[in-house]
Amino acid sequence: MSMNNNEKRHMKQSTKNRISNTVIYIILILMSIIWLIPFVSIVLQSFRIESTLQVGYVIPKQWGLDNYIKLFKETSFPIWYLNTLFIALIVALVQTLVVLSMSYTLSRLRFKGRKFLMNFMLVLGLFPGFLTMIVLYTVLKDLNMIMANAVPGLILVYVASSGMGYYISKGFFDTIPRSLDEAARIDGATRFQVFYQIIMPLSKPIVIYTILTAFLGPWGDFIFARYISNYNSSGMNVAVGLWSWLQKDTIAQKYTLFCAGGVIVAIPVTILFMCLQKYYVEGVTGGAVKG
Repeated sequence: MSMNNNEKRHMKQSTKNRISNTVIYIILILMSIIWLIPFVSIVLQSFRIESTLQVGYVIPKQWGLDNYIKLFKETSFPIWYLNTLFIALIVALVQTLVVLSMSYTLSRLRFKGRKFLMNFMLVLGLFPGFLTMIVLYTVLKDLNMIMANAVPGLILVYVASSGMGYYISKGFFDTIPRSLDEAARIDGATRFQVFYQIIMPLSKPIVIYTILTAFLGPWGDFIFARYISNYNSSGMNVAVGLWSWLQKDTIAQKYTLFCAGGVIVAIPVTILFMCLQKYYVEGVTGGAVKG
């Protein structure tokens, strides 16, 4: 009799679990559909060739690659795209080196003023970056790094404060036993050898996480890039360039081109996340364990 009661309880619990899981899955599916609708619409509109205007339907009446061909042959999109790609790659490389070096230093070394430096950078990072835009613009203007020369100016600004983004990486390094460092130091390894030959091979997730975040920052930046380029086409990135097509005097002729450009811009980021999402998640969760 007791066995039957246990079985009944188990069946009831299993039924409740199935119902709750079904409800959760339905909600998640609905949220995914709502979230994907704008992206699917942009992709479909990028293949529409019967009109360049905004229309009240999603599925094109005439399909073609005309918008993509015009995008690369008749507009400044290739310049904007190359500007953005160049900035993102340089920033990803330099910022990753700076962030990982700073994180390793704060995680492994003990020196006077270490805690003050960490707290100072933490507090400083709480202030929005746009508060310094006027000062940065003045400095970059004096260095002739605005408008047509905005690309090196943007790179300089993006990498200048890279060390302040040490929080996640430091947390990950804190999870690696210090005994590995000590054993290598006893065997005669230098600090750099310990960092490069021992810590880095164990830190693949956080390295990839740092590269991704450093790459995505410049790739999607709009406010500061628009401010520095000041509508000069040679210094624009893709975000500013595509935004310029949505103005009242251009949207009627450029809307489908804008959709095609949005698809092209999304492709590298999508591929990166699809290939490296495992390491991205491991880097975030690993870096959040300790601070």
